[in-house]
Amino acid sequence: MFIGRELSELTMTPLSRWELNELLYYHHAMSQLAAYLNAEGSSLHARIVRELESRGPVGGDGGGWDHASSPIYD
Repeated sequence: MFIGRELSELTMTPLSRWELNELLYYHHAMSQLAAYLNAEGSSLHARIVRELESRGPVGGDGGGWDHASSPIYD
């Protein structure tokens, strides 16, 4: 379950003001639904990917006893 702003609210907010967990969550969700997205959804997904890339690397070291191996966005 995602605890954060809904997509309807976020579409009115510039991507630069989205939190990292929101970008990661909606990127993951849209990746899973990519075959079913319309042109507008595909465009938003591409913009989310570009925003994530512009923010630099996320996650990273493979995990350890005190942290996960991938970013937690939920």
